[in-house]
Amino acid sequence: MNQSEEPVFTREAPQSGRIEVLSPLVRRLVCPNGGPFTQTGTCTYIVGRGHVAVIDPGPDDPDHAKALLAALDGETVAAIVITHTHRDHSPGARALKAATGAPIVGCGPHRPARALRGGELNLLDAAGDRDHRPDREMRDGDVIDGPGWTLQALETPGHTMNHLAFALPEEEALFSGDHVMAWSTSIVAPPDGAMGAYMASLDRLRGRSEQVYWPGHGGPVREPQRFVRALSHHRRAREAAILERLAAGDRTIPALVAQIYQGLDPRLTGAAALSVFAHLEDLVGRGRAVTDGEPTLEGEYRSA
Repeated sequence: MNQSEEPVFTREAPQSGRIEVLSPLVRRLVCPNGGPFTQTGTCTYIVGRGHVAVIDPGPDDPDHAKALLAALDGETVAAIVITHTHRDHSPGARALKAATGAPIVGCGPHRPARALRGGELNLLDAAGDRDHRPDREMRDGDVIDGPGWTLQALETPGHTMNHLAFALPEEEALFSGDHVMAWSTSIVAPPDGAMGAYMASLDRLRGRSEQVYWPGHGGPVREPQRFVRALSHHRRAREAAILERLAAGDRTIPALVAQIYQGLDPRLTGAAALSVFAHLEDLVGRGRAVTDGEPTLEGEYRSA
């Protein structure tokens, strides 16, 4: 793999708590919930002028809700749009609905990629917003619109299985949620998400023509087709590294993480283990790796 096939992640870090005008139709307010998985915080987007849509109002954070309502003063919220049901994205929708009367639309209720296996725990269970119930569940191709703007749903499962992105054709833009971000790869963690679905969603984006992505965390994704192609190569390189280490005799996920993620921030070790698990689950399903019984975090793996 040559260097041009690696995604170039940008450390552009939008400041939280400040409304920013990004384009004629898009404004951004970042929630102050920064951390190793959220960068400076969740990006809440306001689309349109006067009669607007709000995308991902964020966690249940009264200060962020207050700042968002101040930014919306004098405008009508036509829809509260949710990309997916992680707690840093969707719970704030309920407070915003209570304050504005706007309907909650977008992704459906939280759901895992598969059922829990015997003795398995969903390590991301606390991350899922189990109370999310939209007024309108949008499917692939569904549209909402307002004066001068249109949002079209695009199903992009993988990070979560209900994940949606939203195209804004008037500006050749895509609100990519946590599916594609410029500052980091997205976590894909079974049973919450699935690597096979995630890779298929990346492939789907490669055929689209948007010129910029506005992600759920961090700054914009520029040259998105090139970036998504590199991101897909990056994931396939990670898969190849796992297969290489299995051939070398590594058998467990901790051993694989230690070899593949050298120099990793210790706070991200658990996430790396879940990512390797997602790859292994996909590899076993495709007959590229084997394990005794069903794939688990504690299992031992071998080359097929």
